[in-house]
Amino acid sequence: MTVSSDAVSTAPSALDLRARMTLRMECLRALGQGALETASTTFIMLIAVWHFHASDTMKALASINDKLGLLLSPLIVTIVMVRQFKAARAAAALMFIGGLGFTLSAIIPTLGVFVWGSLLGLTCAAAAIPLITQIYQDNYPASLRGKLFSQQLFIRIGVACAFGWLVSYFLGHRLTDIRPHYFQCFQFLMAAFAVALFLSAYALMRIPSTPLADPGRAARNPFYALQFVRDDKTFRNTLISWMIIGLANLMMVSLRVEYLANTNRFHVTLRGQALSAVFITLLTDIIPNAARFLITPVWGKIFDRFNFFLFRIAVNLGFGIAIVTFYTGDSYLGHMIGAAIWGISLAGGDLCWTLWVTKLAPPHRVAHYMSVHTFLTGVRGIASPFLAFYLVSPLGLNRMAVITSVMVVLSCLVLLPEIFNKDKKAPSRETEEQTAD
Repeated sequence: MTVSSDAVSTAPSALDLRARMTLRMECLRALGQGALETASTTFIMLIAVWHFHASDTMKALASINDKLGLLLSPLIVTIVMVRQFKAARAAAALMFIGGLGFTLSAIIPTLGVFVWGSLLGLTCAAAAIPLITQIYQDNYPASLRGKLFSQQLFIRIGVACAFGWLVSYFLGHRLTDIRPHYFQCFQFLMAAFAVALFLSAYALMRIPSTPLADPGRAARNPFYALQFVRDDKTFRNTLISWMIIGLANLMMVSLRVEYLANTNRFHVTLRGQALSAVFITLLTDIIPNAARFLITPVWGKIFDRFNFFLFRIAVNLGFGIAIVTFYTGDSYLGHMIGAAIWGISLAGGDLCWTLWVTKLAPPHRVAHYMSVHTFLTGVRGIASPFLAFYLVSPLGLNRMAVITSVMVVLSCLVLLPEIFNKDKKAPSRETEEQTAD
């Protein structure tokens, strides 16, 4: 049973068995992924600094976590294609290996094992992303892809908020006075992240999928997918726009905690006192994630029904408004509004980041297109923090906010011609099935 192009419901009767099984398993996987999301954003670095008092080199290794996996994704896609592994099983294997890395970190609580184990775990999870996007392309109908993905994303964000708050609450009450409790929490966290990856592996093993299409010997070069940047103008322009907005956004995100916590440099205070950890967490985590949680279903519907490039421009402009509001205003209300707008934009960005290649790529080339995108994301993810901290001293935060806002506008201008490009349309479900046949 297939889904017509005008389908608007996600009721079981509206989806074929393959789509229903994929959605069910992805919602299960979202429970673990929500907890795992807090590892890369917060807790790996906190453990490195607060528990191990790690050196700069070790902290740098801990901070790149998932970025290395993004850089390796073209190689992973090539290996999976050449070996003709099924996409879901290959992704499951990566998740399982990553879970072993976190298991070692939980069992052997030394700095070296912690850093390399967590690095292995998050690298494997990120390297599987192009394979998972190919699964979405193959198993979800085009007319409902954004809505279905937003359902599992909704669960993931909710779990991330709840898990992050609970762990932060525990750390806040136990870290200062009782070191052994923090040590136990560190091992518990590593075990929890291991369980999250094992759960992901189990869910992926149950998702139906097929091997990646192998067009021949030429495609067995890990850099094979770069030819699509050369040959596909729309893909190339979208990547250029994404690089500009990605650098702008990631640079300013890198400075959020520094901006709020470093009173010697930025003089952000509340009634003359330095901001508390709770208030900083409110602005950098709780408010953005709450806004992201509430707006995700709306973005999912918009993604399915509207022109992708208009969608992306709206998200980009939201990031620009968030940057200006958060960093150039003097009031705490302005900071909170900026944090909320950033969360709203991030919800749209989550959908765009994961699914946009399904709007542009030939159905059997989604994993290849996505591997280029994830590789470039890894490049800017590693480069942007260094750029941010290098530029903030000579330029100052206000100038950086203005410059990055100009970059946001430029990223939108790059995409404007594509709105009127009638030659590049998202493949319909019927087209996808004919291509697969």
